[in-house]
Amino acid sequence: MLIYKILRRPEWDAFRAASETAGAPVDLADGFIHFSTAAQVTETAARHFATESDLVLVACHTARLGEALRWEPSRGGALFPHLYRNLLLSDVVWDKSLPLGAAGHIFPEGVI
Repeated sequence: MLIYKILRRPEWDAFRAASETAGAPVDLADGFIHFSTAAQVTETAARHFATESDLVLVACHTARLGEALRWEPSRGGALFPHLYRNLLLSDVVWDKSLPLGAAGHIFPEGVI
């Protein structure tokens, strides 16, 4: 199963340069890296990145993340994937730009 992380372009650039990341400021504050499923990612983008346009959508396969991936209740009690270790560049299946359009973010075909 693919899960998704939204990163700002500078966060993505730093991640690529270091080959790993402890996440965005919110991840560092919470002690884990926040991910979303395909069913959750549009609301995540709208809620937390509503006015941001230079974003990168990163896809990771849950099987690559191992036991450090936990499913925990969050928004409305829904289970969200949380990663309790650094995210490695080798964990990433693909990355794509996530531009902001007139009606919200424009997701790559096949994600939602």
